[in-house]
This record gives sequence, structure tokens and C-alpha cells, in this order.
Amino acid sequence: MNKLSNQLKEKATDLLFPKFCLGCQKEGTYLCQDCLHLLEIMEGNYCLCQKPLPLPANSLSGKCRSCQDKRLSGLLFAMSYKNNIAKKLIRQFKYPPYLKDLSKTIASILLEHFILCQKNKDIFWENSVLVAVPLHKKKIKTRGYNQSEELAKELSVVLKVPVLLDVLIKTKQTKPQMELSKEDRHKNLSDSFATANAEKIKNKKVFLVDDVYTTGSTMEECAKVLRKAGAKQVWGIAIAREE
Repeated sequence: MNKLSNQLKEKATDLLFPKFCLGCQKEGTYLCQDCLHLLEIMEGNYCLCQKPLPLPANSLSGKCRSCQDKRLSGLLFAMSYKNNIAKKLIRQFKYPPYLKDLSKTIASILLEHFILCQKNKDIFWENSVLVAVPLHKKKIKTRGYNQSEELAKELSVVLKVPVLLDVLIKTKQTKPQMELSKEDRHKNLSDSFATANAEKIKNKKVFLVDDVYTTGSTMEECAKVLRKAGAKQVWGIAIAREE
């Protein structure tokens, strides 16, 4: 009965607030099939270097020899941020008019990437948890939600990997990373994250979910505190990577 009620509610919402494709404005969905094909979803994985190298499809490692010093264990990202449709999806997910339910569309794109790059095997996700990069409480109050958290929840349903919402905390408000230079990004995020309930991630493989991976400063800072709290590995999951 609840399922039927939710379906009717969803149909009523679509009638009152119809969806339009963010690529071509066709009515019906946030991303039509034609525009989906223009996204160029990544079919492989790349290392963490500034000029990333492709990694073997069957590799359980996310780093090449040159980026072994990174705290992050590897990165899964579905698209290049250079793609105009990818940019529109992410911007509408983060900025007014705040399309919160884009999380379903974006999660399906990431899941497609996991299949294409052979990261849909149980062995890769065993003994793991999903953790969203947190926002400061003032940012959440403005937006009404944490986009990374909404994405993590959608991924959790399919991957059957639990989401932990109480282990990583943003302790201070920082300037938007996109406004800063590479050097200033590191300083901006220094000591801005902390952990709680560390027993939940002890010896676990943590998948850290965020929207865009640029210099990696945010994920590196998060990985530092998660590893210190006992995480065995910390992988990043991003919608897109800025090259």
C-alpha cells in the first residue's frame, strides 16, 4: 500500500512540477536518452596524479607508482567536468533552484560507470561503508540538504553498502574551494574536518562521496582524519573530475 501511495504521489508531483531535460529541455526527465549518450561515461579508472594515468580494469588499487603518497586509496568518477551536460547536472544539484531529486539520476550514472569499469564485483565493496563529505551546518541551512549525502543514500540502496552519517563532521565554515588557488585550497581546509563514532569505521573500507574532484584537497583532508580514526582504506567517489 505504501509503495502504491508513493507512486501516486510521484505522478502527482510530475504533473504539477514537470521535469525537463537539463541538456535539451525535452519534457519528462532530467536527462533524456539522447543527452545521456552525450555524457561519455568513463569506462575505466585513473590514478590520483595531476595528469592521471589509466589503471588496469581488474586492479584493486587506485594509484600508480607516482601517487602512492596520497592518503586517498583511489578515485571513482563517472565523467569529465569539461562536459557541459555534466556541469549542468552538478550545478542544478548544488545551486538554486536546488533540484534535490537529481540524486537518483546522478546515482544511476555512477552505477553505470561502476559496471563499465568492472567495479561492480562484491569483492570490491565488501567490508565497506559510504560516507558523504559533510557540509557546515550554515550551508545545510541555506541549501536544505547535503547533495553528497543524498547521492550516498541513493548509491547505498543498490550497492547494499551502509551510509554512515555520524562519523565525519565539518567543524568550521570555509570559503568555497572553487574561488581559491591550489595552494589556498589546502590552507582553507586545514583542520576543518573531524570524526566521531570511530568504532564504526575501524578496519573498514570507506567510500567518501562528493560531487566534483578538482585538486583533491577536500578528499585528502577527509581521508587524513578517517585514516587516523582507524579506516583501513579511503576511496573517493565523485560525479565528475575537473581536469
